[in-house]
Amino acid sequence: MSLVNQISKSFIGGKWVEEKSRKNYEITDPYDRSVVSTVQLANKGQIKEAFEAAKEAQKEWKKTTVDERREILTKALNYLKENKEEIVQLITRETGGTRLKAEVEFGFGVGDIVDTIPMVDEIYQPKDYTSGTPNKLNRVYRLPLGVITSITPFNFPFNMATRTIFPALALGNAVVHKPDVQVGLVGGQIFAKAFEEAGLPAGIFNSILTDVEEAGDEFITNPNSDFISFTGSTAVGKHIKEKTGTSMKRLALELGGNNPLVILEDADIDQAVKIATFGKFMHNGQICAITNRIIVHEAIYDEFVSKYIERVKNLKAGDPKDPATIIGPLINEKQADKVMGLVEKAKEEGLKVALEGERNGNVISPYVFVDVPNKSTLASTEVFGPIAQVIPVKSDEEAIQVANDTEFGLSAAIVTSDLEKGERLALEIESGTTHVNDMPAVLEANVPFGGVKNSGIGRFGHEWVVEEFTTTKWVSVQKEKLDYPF
Repeated sequence: MSLVNQISKSFIGGKWVEEKSRKNYEITDPYDRSVVSTVQLANKGQIKEAFEAAKEAQKEWKKTTVDERREILTKALNYLKENKEEIVQLITRETGGTRLKAEVEFGFGVGDIVDTIPMVDEIYQPKDYTSGTPNKLNRVYRLPLGVITSITPFNFPFNMATRTIFPALALGNAVVHKPDVQVGLVGGQIFAKAFEEAGLPAGIFNSILTDVEEAGDEFITNPNSDFISFTGSTAVGKHIKEKTGTSMKRLALELGGNNPLVILEDADIDQAVKIATFGKFMHNGQICAITNRIIVHEAIYDEFVSKYIERVKNLKAGDPKDPATIIGPLINEKQADKVMGLVEKAKEEGLKVALEGERNGNVISPYVFVDVPNKSTLASTEVFGPIAQVIPVKSDEEAIQVANDTEFGLSAAIVTSDLEKGERLALEIESGTTHVNDMPAVLEANVPFGGVKNSGIGRFGHEWVVEEFTTTKWVSVQKEKLDYPF
């Protein structure tokens, strides 16, 4: 039986279940619309069952030893590595990503897991603190939090799942996971299979194939969930915050971005062009931290634009299964319609098109707009497609001002020959991360990743996710009797 056929159901309470909604969903290839798999969607009752199973199973899982958790996570990792080729192909088929994108995503995901496994040592290991009371021992423990709700998007579904699921389990928590059903196999069910093969106790990991119509708000309002980890749009993030506002649920929300790439007057122009090309068109622009606005000092503006257009116009758009393809399809027709709507709006507003793209199905070849006002609709919107925009500025100070003139603050980048100045200006940009002489879309597991303003709350990354997914407890031990005043 093929891997796809083995994982085309929801995984609840340690079993592959028949979904009860009686509603089918076709997972299709965004490029040619061929059917990858037909799945039935789980209903709200089954989602409740998953949370109940997770709550009950976590009571025992949190008591497991470091060695037990390490062994299961390592076996799951090995299963994924052994099935790399099928998984990479599935990433391409479900997400529409190129082979390069699929390889990068798999590598990031595996790297996350490798970095995560040592987290098994983080719980129940006390840290001692001094006390002003004679003969008192103060100890602070990290304990498992409980049940983690994980909700992940369509763009990097494998990698976005690994950074939540594996830390949660390593730290003694249970997980109820909802991948975007468009990429449900590689975004969720492949991990269920890995954990099944690894011998993870039933109920600790549950992955559910469903949609909003069936699920409603159950994933965010279920009383058995202690934490919600969500990556997706700002609109949905705000909805989650509103719905959980009267509860004590903790949240980590990585939301939208309008990420600036600031190219200063002293930048190496050729290198800036390379950064702006890869940092805009990787996975067709469908990355939360992708470059959205290219802000260029007027002294080098004309040369940059000329070289940038020359490089971008040679990017091959088409079938992501062709190794030469750089620009593949957007995830679905609705998203392609949205992006083309932004193109038409930009033209209506009089924005200058320096490179005209075209649409073939869900594939959109690159567009480049120049002399873009920062207050335009295009510059104010998270594009999430292969549409580049270049904004001229008169000074470094104006560049930072323009970079910050947005409701978002996920990531940013600065290109300069003066590293000291670059680092200083990086601190002035209102974003969760800023990279000097690199692109905004940079991710590493051992440093914090997350946004400010309307780009979210909370942080992912090794020690920061440990903080998010555990609760701290102070235990004191009075070694000798105290005299009390009454």
